[in-house]
Amino acid sequence: MTVTQNDIAIAQKHLSNREWRLDNLYHITNKRGERQVFKRNWAQLQLYNEIHYCNIILKARQLGITTFISLLFLDTALFNSNVSCGIIADTEENAKYIFRKIKFAYDCLPDSLKACIEAKIDSAKELTFSNNSLIRVGTSLRSATFQYLLISEFGKIACDDIKRANEILTGSLNTLATGSYCFIESTARGREGAFYDMCVESQKMRDSGKPLTQLDYKFHFMPWHKHPEYCLYESVHIPEDLVKYFKELQEVHSIKLIPTQMGWYAAKYKTQGDDMLREYPSTSEEAFQANVEGHYYVRHMTKARIERRIGNVPYDENLPVFAALDLGYGDSTAIWFWQQLGPEIRLIDYYENSGESLGHYIKIIKGKPYILERVFAPHDASSTELGSGLTRVQIARNLGIEFTVLPRLGLQEGIDAVRSLLNRCWFDETKCEKGIRALENYRKDWNESLGNWRDNPRHDHFSHGSDAFRYLAMSLIKARTKEEDEKEYLKALEAFREPENLLYSGWSSAHF
Repeated sequence: MTVTQNDIAIAQKHLSNREWRLDNLYHITNKRGERQVFKRNWAQLQLYNEIHYCNIILKARQLGITTFISLLFLDTALFNSNVSCGIIADTEENAKYIFRKIKFAYDCLPDSLKACIEAKIDSAKELTFSNNSLIRVGTSLRSATFQYLLISEFGKIACDDIKRANEILTGSLNTLATGSYCFIESTARGREGAFYDMCVESQKMRDSGKPLTQLDYKFHFMPWHKHPEYCLYESVHIPEDLVKYFKELQEVHSIKLIPTQMGWYAAKYKTQGDDMLREYPSTSEEAFQANVEGHYYVRHMTKARIERRIGNVPYDENLPVFAALDLGYGDSTAIWFWQQLGPEIRLIDYYENSGESLGHYIKIIKGKPYILERVFAPHDASSTELGSGLTRVQIARNLGIEFTVLPRLGLQEGIDAVRSLLNRCWFDETKCEKGIRALENYRKDWNESLGNWRDNPRHDHFSHGSDAFRYLAMSLIKARTKEEDEKEYLKALEAFREPENLLYSGWSSAHF
């Protein structure tokens, strides 16, 4: 075949167009194991058209975001000299999988192009090219310097390995100079960790309408219902709870699903359950509401969010206020404030701090604009402090607050009491934000050697608010007004003094 000047001109025109290259030049292996030309889908096009310098991407499963960014990096390295691209995967296995995709795409390029831009494999994780550009894939890339960086499944890393997440934030991200490109993508993994925090902050920036600097992260969200493959054409029964869910999507979020989408979601829900919120979110808000294994209360808190019991809960001046504390000894102290109206428990305020004396917390309690009825403290508040020789009950009394000391209750019994209570609770989202996050992220401790969950909770910064809430749940059997307590006391005393009370009669005759 004779190659004409016109053919060369056409080839040069195409190869100088990055969008043409991305949709025509590279090959992937599809889900059926067949080789095919890569073409950007709706999610990949959305990201490409909205790329900022720093990007954080919350997505549904199987949208090909990692594949697209990997090929974008390959294209950048091939057609630009002296460029370094790094990809951080959540596991060693996934790092190898991503690298194989990149190498497959390069191997499938026309021989004439590969002859112009030769590749050398330095290891099972790095491709270096004859134009002095490279792509490196690993689970940590602290020591290298990159102009392009992808962190894949960072939500999982941030929840499962806090140390590695911090290393990525302080090490890998700091290798990027201002004006470099960073992509952090993941499905959600609960309402904690660096990925969650970064998503929240980037959404606040978006909602503020302020222009982004080169170092601000732009928020991207890819929901499941935009993906055309997520449809099922067979007849599927839609349970009542999903009918309600689909109706709320339309009424509240203006997301109107067609029957084939509802059928697909219902079929997937049979096996995924509440994890659908995480794996296939409809909105960015619900993505972080999914049940996470090992968490004590996340299912109950998710239900509270779905039922809109987390929002604006104002203080009612006509109702008494109760408080429950987890008193830290050289540790954080947490305080919940609540009111009760019938069966409803209204959480109106929360406070937490550390490194402060008991006097500080008494000042906080007394400084609230509430009519306080009772302040409940754990059983160990009656223990004597070595320094002062006084109990915390005595110290609080001297400072003007009378503690009601709760009896000792088994940990599991207290956790069960909280679970029973949460369905009756309404939370003020603003004033109780930190306490709500504590309840959502209170989890069991993980046994690394055995690979299973221990029976006891993990002690971390979420423990204090959860412990205080456990005391709140315990206190409800005591959360009566002082007048009610006085009547109860007089009634018990009167019954004790009745002549027919043999214990009282015997004690009286022996001593008087």
